[in-house]
Amino acid sequence: MSKVSVCLNTCNSYDAVTLKPLLHAQLDLLGFPGALSKKKILLKPNLLSAGAPALACSSPHFVSAVAACFLTRGAKVFIGDSPAFGTASHVMKRQGFSTALSDLAVEYVPFKTRVVKKLSCGIDVGVAREALDCDYFVNIPRIKAHDQMGVTMAVKNTFGIIIGARKAWLHMKNGESCEFFAEMILGLQQLLPSTLVLADAIEVMDKRGPMKGSSLQIGCLAASRSCVALDRAMLKVLEIDKKSIPLAMAAERQQVKGANMEDLEFPQKLPSDFAGSGFRIPAKLIPVPFQPFRYLRSSLKRMLSP
Repeated sequence: MSKVSVCLNTCNSYDAVTLKPLLHAQLDLLGFPGALSKKKILLKPNLLSAGAPALACSSPHFVSAVAACFLTRGAKVFIGDSPAFGTASHVMKRQGFSTALSDLAVEYVPFKTRVVKKLSCGIDVGVAREALDCDYFVNIPRIKAHDQMGVTMAVKNTFGIIIGARKAWLHMKNGESCEFFAEMILGLQQLLPSTLVLADAIEVMDKRGPMKGSSLQIGCLAASRSCVALDRAMLKVLEIDKKSIPLAMAAERQQVKGANMEDLEFPQKLPSDFAGSGFRIPAKLIPVPFQPFRYLRSSLKRMLSP
């Protein structure tokens, strides 16, 4: 059985001159077409909130370098997300994306058209049609510790295809079991078009997250065609016990290809090359469900956001 490739390389800078050749090399190693004439590429960064610290969102410089790589290959490039609060366009403006992308032919697409899909765990969810309407879904997570899920990476970043306040409702309705909530997020992978993950583990958020953590330099650029495989590889890079991460255990229970290290191959550096980073996850995970007051407050904040 063929293995899933995860490309890991050293990178300590967000400078485009440094990033672009490294990104192109990973695209080539993953067999990504060099000519993407008229192919629709959707970039899905993590646009958490306009008021969040910069480290809580994807780096605009990283996303800009990714966009430039696909434009060089002749693709039509779009960018979209559905933040918990406000609109993606407002987050992009406040977090510096609008400036970073200003010289590139990248079109913003709002996630606003709800389409109901049934997940493998048996529940129906409303996701953004715009997230599915592309030739390639390019997942651009920033690696962060996470108070509820331990760490947030590629699989968790796909939660952003669910429109706005419905995320909080899913926390309320389906969050009693952390295991079931993880299976729900994992099920979103089956809805996506052809996927590529380009993960930013250059400067990450550790200890607490997704908002209040500390900055830590890992200096790693990670890429794969599988969200599950990339996350499994990054757990090894960060030296995290997979048993402490609900999403990793859900992928293993469902026997998703890429959930085990035996499924993976590394055409560039090995996870052990990044050992000793000191990355920390929360000592104790907090419950997934929002308290009713927090849910109402979140909903109100979203309605009042630009």
